Amino acid sequence: MSPSLRSRGFIAVGLLPSLAIFAFFVIIPLIWSAYYGFFSWKGIGAMKFIGFDNYIEAINDRLFWVAFKNNMMIVAASVFGQVPIALILALFLLKNGWFQRFIRSAVFMPMVLSAVVVGIIWGYIYHPQIGVLNFLLDYLGLESWKQQWLTDPKVSMYAILVPIIWLNVGPYLILFIAALQNIPSEIDDAAGIDGAVGWRKLIYVKLPMIWDTIKVAVVLCIAGSLKAFDLIYVMTGGGPANSTELLATYMYNNTFNIYRFGYGSAVSTLIIIISLVMIAGSQYLMKTKK
Repeated sequence: MSPSLRSRGFIAVGLLPSLAIFAFFVIIPLIWSAYYGFFSWKGIGAMKFIGFDNYIEAINDRLFWVAFKNNMMIVAASVFGQVPIALILALFLLKNGWFQRFIRSAVFMPMVLSAVVVGIIWGYIYHPQIGVLNFLLDYLGLESWKQQWLTDPKVSMYAILVPIIWLNVGPYLILFIAALQNIPSEIDDAAGIDGAVGWRKLIYVKLPMIWDTIKVAVVLCIAGSLKAFDLIYVMTGGGPANSTELLATYMYNNTFNIYRFGYGSAVSTLIIIISLVMIAGSQYLMKTKK
């Protein structure tokens, strides 16, 4: 056996346990979920095959599209909020001094906390009577800006976007710092000799060198935004008046509150399809010519 074949066989054997665990806990449940979506089932008792009726009902449900719109707002806030903020911070915190390390730790710290804890904290921040935000606005003389942040359908979804961005900037910051540090110093020096400094170096040298990392960050943003659940559920539960309803909370409420397991499975399958389509579309739009 040639060394290359032996090496490939060793790699395959090494990956096999991980692939088996991934298939057992991810792939097989996804297939079963899609399968249950073709049935009317309350979680117990007999299942009744109804074909695509669950999927058709979901697509025709106005609340499904409200949840879809809210998810798209989170996707936009993540892609155009978390990624640029993390990239800008990475450029400023690239050096390894004590101040840079402190700021990195502070930005990453929210990821150490549970999303439930973050939801409770921001729920108190937005509280209309004892919340820090309204108190600060009152102190600054901006009483007209005070809002019922989580109970007003007109502003509740926008209020939710702030903790979502705050919570998830940290991982992308570390990702971008690692990518920027991996740029060979020779390329950086050559760019400086050629007159590429400041914004020119960023646009024509650094961004192209870390473009694949940015694409990975966008994929993670889209996937994470479409499965957002715990933070929203703790802060608003999808209310008021379904103004913060997401696809995940819509699926959860139909599955576990009114016991429509078949319908909930169909919705979860639609979430996966939407996620795959958006990820593929984003990668196509970000594709660069060689």
